[in-house]
Amino acid sequence: MMKYDITIIGGGIAGAGVAQAASAAGYKVLLLEQGEIAEQTSSCSSKLIHGGLRYLETGQLNLVFKALRERRALLRLAPDLVKPVAFYIPVYKNSRRGKWTLRAGLSLYAMLCILDPLSRFKQLPKSEWHKLEHLKHDNLQAVFQYWDAQTDDAQLTRAVVNNAQQLGATIVTQAAFIDGTKTANGYAINYQLNNQFENQSNTNTVKVTTAFIVNAAGPWVNQVLKQITPSIPGFDIDWVQGTHIILDTPAMTHVYYLESLIDDRVVFVMPWQGQTLVGTTETLLANLPDEITPKQQEIDYLLTIYQHYFPQRPVKVVDAFAGVRVLPKQQQQAFDRKRQSIIYQGMTSPEVISLYGGKLTTFRATSKTVVALIEKTLGKRKKIADVNTLTLD
Repeated sequence: MMKYDITIIGGGIAGAGVAQAASAAGYKVLLLEQGEIAEQTSSCSSKLIHGGLRYLETGQLNLVFKALRERRALLRLAPDLVKPVAFYIPVYKNSRRGKWTLRAGLSLYAMLCILDPLSRFKQLPKSEWHKLEHLKHDNLQAVFQYWDAQTDDAQLTRAVVNNAQQLGATIVTQAAFIDGTKTANGYAINYQLNNQFENQSNTNTVKVTTAFIVNAAGPWVNQVLKQITPSIPGFDIDWVQGTHIILDTPAMTHVYYLESLIDDRVVFVMPWQGQTLVGTTETLLANLPDEITPKQQEIDYLLTIYQHYFPQRPVKVVDAFAGVRVLPKQQQQAFDRKRQSIIYQGMTSPEVISLYGGKLTTFRATSKTVVALIEKTLGKRKKIADVNTLTLD
């Protein structure tokens, strides 16, 4: 029976980041993914590596500062995967966020960048508005341009997993976690290959032991906790679905940061693989479906916003995709809730850490925090690499 220091459940960006950081720190790591790497939420994001300008509205300065620091690191470590891109914010006569509000927000955003080359922003002169690719000019009062970055989220996740594997991590896909039982030295884990639960034989069941479990199962985080004995209580969570649509229109050269005319949200319109990507929604789900698919009302919502700002552009939806993120259960609208990762380590079960929520941009920071907590329980190992110098491609 194989023995591991750390078993990670979930092959999205959170699990991938922990696998890389823990392997670099010298631990023997196993990562289990019941499908394929980045098959769920981590391939259904807005494809952005960004500080989160809109999070300033809810006072999340620490999150923005951390995200901007991580943006800077990823631009350095993954130059082929993370690219700077210009963002444009149009301000209209009836916009909820006026030009002075936006100027103040962008000034704070630039300060939090701390002399980053991408910290600069400007107000576009009216003489250049004609360059804005069919954007509606009626009642347009100002246009601001600032910088963030874009990535292929699935490709980035796979690059981190490949890096972890090169550092010695064992990566097993199509491996469904069955259960984990507490032992004197950690946990005995059973997982099943190819997700063949209907097969009653033990042919596809694999048993391993591990000193530590990292639960990075995303929307299924509490489901995994129920499969561990003795039981570990989790957080009350909401599942929030985010849908994007892809339009068969030529790709723009930059990203538009648009205020929804329906609610207080922000929607991005951006280039993606030669076409135009529009997203995202935030739809509260009553339960987690077996298959996560875009809802028609989400598609209509995004189309309405797009057509409002680009009335002259042809519109044909050629694809749509949806992912589900986890937020702590609260009374606030999903848009207004805090987005920091919750790293939960129970007092009675310190050998299990569960990850709730988080952002694609800050996966490295979350991973470092998790490894630091593991070191307190398992002790340090002989470090084999520095994640701050490991390039991703």
